[in-house]
Order: sequence, then structure tokens, then C-alpha cells
Amino acid sequence: MAFWWPLLVLGFAFVICRFLLMLIPPNVPSIDVDASDVLDDRSQPTEDCPIYVPSRGKAAQTDRVQCFEPATMKYLGFFPALTVDEVNDHVAQATEAQKIWAKSSFKKRRQFLRILLKYIIEHQELICELSSRDTGKTMVDASLGEIMTTCEKITWLLAEGEKWLKPEYRSSGRSMFYKKSRVEFHPLGVIGAIVSWNYPFHNIFNPMLAAVFSGNSIVIKVSEHASWSGSFYYRIIEAALAAIGAPDNLVHIITGFAETGEALVSSVDKIIFVGSPSVGKMIMSKASETLIPVTLELGGKDAFIVCEDVDVPHVAQIAVRAVLQSSGQNCAGAERFYVHRDAFKSFVTQVVKIIKSVNVGPPFAGKYDMGALCMPGHAERLQSLVNDAIEKGAEIVGRGSFGNLGEDAVDQFFPPTVIVNVDHTMKLMHEEAFGPIMPIMIFTSDEEAIKLGNGTNYGLGCAVFSGNQARANKIASHLHCGVAAINDFASTYMCQSLPFGGVKHSGFGRFAGIEGLRACCLVKSVVEDRWWPYIKTTIPKPIQYPVAENCFEFQESLVEALYGLNIWDRLRALVIVVKMLRDQKTPTPNRHQH
Repeated sequence: MAFWWPLLVLGFAFVICRFLLMLIPPNVPSIDVDASDVLDDRSQPTEDCPIYVPSRGKAAQTDRVQCFEPATMKYLGFFPALTVDEVNDHVAQATEAQKIWAKSSFKKRRQFLRILLKYIIEHQELICELSSRDTGKTMVDASLGEIMTTCEKITWLLAEGEKWLKPEYRSSGRSMFYKKSRVEFHPLGVIGAIVSWNYPFHNIFNPMLAAVFSGNSIVIKVSEHASWSGSFYYRIIEAALAAIGAPDNLVHIITGFAETGEALVSSVDKIIFVGSPSVGKMIMSKASETLIPVTLELGGKDAFIVCEDVDVPHVAQIAVRAVLQSSGQNCAGAERFYVHRDAFKSFVTQVVKIIKSVNVGPPFAGKYDMGALCMPGHAERLQSLVNDAIEKGAEIVGRGSFGNLGEDAVDQFFPPTVIVNVDHTMKLMHEEAFGPIMPIMIFTSDEEAIKLGNGTNYGLGCAVFSGNQARANKIASHLHCGVAAINDFASTYMCQSLPFGGVKHSGFGRFAGIEGLRACCLVKSVVEDRWWPYIKTTIPKPIQYPVAENCFEFQESLVEALYGLNIWDRLRALVIVVKMLRDQKTPTPNRHQH
């Protein structure tokens, strides 16, 4: 007891000191970001505000990216569509900045993160409003999908980022027991990211945080559908970098269309792409010209499986949230619902009840549960998927209601819709909808649920619900996808220590977590002598040049001594190896001597 008592006292004192240190707020400077040109006074009349009328069909690309509110078509402004030469110039500037930043300390990088975190927490409303106006999502969905996920990523990097980028020592194995082996993680250089419009804030910060914290620079092409908010978010990053004295041009936000994206892929050291499978294939093709690594986070059509032993009202609420997440602009969204026969009727009743209470309207008005769709013409595509399903025997059993959109309302709104009697012959069950549609299909056994869940080309995520957690885990383990939530939906993404990404047409590679952080690095294996300079690597005499007559016999015995399954055979082989080495050291008499 006399020995343990001082250790217990020291341990208790350490815990108390750590707790007291937590009470001392870190010294984090504030940054001033000019938002005067993006703030919108909605109390003022809007009769004189210009309305943008996008062209139908595939619009011809111009030299500028037009920005507008999808909920009102109110014109927000424009940004340049950068040319190949202009993109190359941005990458060249980022290359020079990265050479300086690669030498920065983790202490400095953490301060950058803290400054960002402080600004985000203090300006949540501003960030969410810009995201809402640019994409049509509601304020609360912007908070859930933009603010919380980004804060979680920053917090994880602050707590664990440095640990996972330090050299990692590995086993050297039997033949190299006298060596030290480690893996080092060095910056790749300039990371390129092409991100989608559905989470304009988080989709910028997510790759930027990983790239900058691991010592890289980054050039991000934002979507032409969310360039307005993205260009403002860049000001936050720029101000935070300036506050810690980081080199200029470390982070770039560029705007444009396909030509801009292609130029970026051709000029960086790695590309991260968030978007559709069709564009992902083009990104891969372009990246093959320079053989750079690619991370693709593509479409999702997640299976949402509900067993008969669940709390139906509770799961119904989660299901509706999964469908309406970010105003129907799903990211890893549930788009296929499989419900056990014994729970089907009650589940449908509950979700229809919730869906009918959902109000669709202007996203910046707090009373609406769902806002506008972002892309022009998307509502028409959603309706075509619904029509195809109805023509093949499906039935609409519930739809949400529109709020007061006004007589001049644009067609950027789509009511949340519940459909039953669906099957896999319908486009709705195998084409990514990216909208607030809930098709529900019956299953009768766990094996059938697994088969249905795997019946798509996509493989991003899944959610499985059962009163028996072991049963839910077993079902999820047989679903071919990259992320799985048990008795929840999308919780995997809020655990930023976990990698995120899919398989099949949902892409490959991972961002987030340890894997995503290290994916921004050159992973280098290093081996060195363990007891240098006292014991140095030497080549055994039998295999030195010119090799001895018994060189293969020596090598054969060495292999068995190291890897043989029988300990006695290994010992016997070791004796032979030692004997041959000894014989090689014995001087051979000169045959010409008398």
C-alpha cells in the first residue's frame, strides 16, 4: 500500500490539474470578416430586386457564373468562369505557398483551427443564412449539416490530428528484426477539390481542413450552383490564415464550369471530387493523364431497413428526417425504404402523418420544414421519377403541403412524397433522386432485406433498425456499402474519427477520419538499423558476389530457419546456416602452397 499510495495521489492531482486547465479559455484572437455586401435586409421591399430567369435544358457555358436564390430567383451576382491559364496561375501560387507552409508547426495549425472554430460559433446565423439563400435549405438544416459537422471535424483535428500524422512505428518482422521500421506522413503538395452544392459551407471546409492541417495547400472549385456563398466563406478562411501569419495564397476558391474543373484536375497533386458518378468518371479519366491520386465521393441511394420489432413512431420520425434532410438535398440520403411486412402498415401510417404536417416554403422563414430545391429543373426530374413509378403500379399515399409561396412562386419546390407498391423495375428505386421522395417496399425475411438492400449500383451508406441490436448489426454487415448506422441514420458522419466514402458507383477513397487525413499525405515507409553504428547491415558471405557454390543451399536453410512451422525444423535449419557461415569464415588453404 505504501508503494501505491503516492501513485494514486499523483494520478488524482493530474486529473484535477487537467480539469482546472479546461476551465481556462484558450487565447484565441477574433477575426473581422466583412459581410456587408452579403447581408440581406428582408424588411425592405423587393420589387426592384432583379429576378434571374435561367434557361431551360443544358445552358451554354459563358464567361461568368450567375448566382441566384433558388427559392425566389432573386439575383445575387456573378463570378468569373476561370480559364485554363487562370487555374494554372492559382495552382502555381498555391505551390509556392505550400513550400513554406509544409514547415509550419502543428501548434500554428491548431491555432488556425481554433480561430475558425471561434468565428463559426459566433457567426452561426450568418453562415446558415448564406447557405440557405444559396441552396434553398432551411436554417435548421444548414445548422445540422453545415455547422455541427464542421465544428466536429475541427474539434477532432484539434484533439487527435497531430497524433495521426506523426511517424508510426511498425513491426520489422523476423528477417529484419535488427531494423526499426516506421511510416512517415509528408504533405502531397497542392490538393485540388471539386465540391458539390448541397453543403456549400461544409463541402469547402471539409477538404480544406484536412489539407491545410496535414501541411498542404488547396485549390477548391465550388459548384456553379453555390458560388455566391462559397466565395464569402473563402473570406473567413483567408482572415484566419492571415491572423496566424500563414503564407498568402495557401487556400484558393475558384469558380467556373467544366473547363475550370478539368484544368484543376490536370494541375494538382491530388484531386478530391464530390458529385455525380457521371462526372466522377470524367474526373478519373482526366486524372489518369497525370496519374494523380483521386478520392471520389459520388451518389448515394441508401437503404433504410426497418424490422418488425422497432418503436415505429420513433423510427418514422428518423425516416422523415432522413428524407427531408437539407430540404431534400440529400447527402448520403436514404432513398430506398424496406419495411418488414408486420410493421409496414403502422410505419406507413406514421410517416404519412408526419409528411402531411410538413410545410414547404421559403427557407429563411423559420416556420417551414423544407425549402426550395437548388438546381433549376430538378423538380421536373423528380416528378418524372414519380410518374414512372405510378405508371408501373406504385401509389402515392401522402404528400406534404406548400406554404404561402405567392402567385409568382417559381417551380423550385417539390412536396415531400410517400409512395408504396414500389419495386426495383422502377427508376425511382435505382436512379439517385436527390429529393424528398420516400418509396417504401415490403420484405418478409432478413435475407430478403439484404438482397433488396444490395440491389443497386450505389453503395454509400445504410441504416438498419431493429429492437435486437445484434440482428441489426448482422443485416448491416451483409450490405455492400461504405458506412452503416445501427438504429440511427447518418450518425457515422458526425463521428469525424471515422472514414467516409462508398463503393461501387458511390465512389472510392475516404475523407474524414484518420484515413481521410492521411489520404492528403505522401505515405513513406522508412527502415533503418536498430543498433547503429554498433551493428550494421552486412551481406552474408555465401551470397556475396561472386556467390559461393552452396549459395542456394544457404538461402534455402535461412528461409526455413526464419519461417518454418515446426520449431525443430527451424532449429535444424539454423544450425546449418551457422555452420555454413562459420565455414565461409575459415580460410581456405592456398592449393599452390607446399
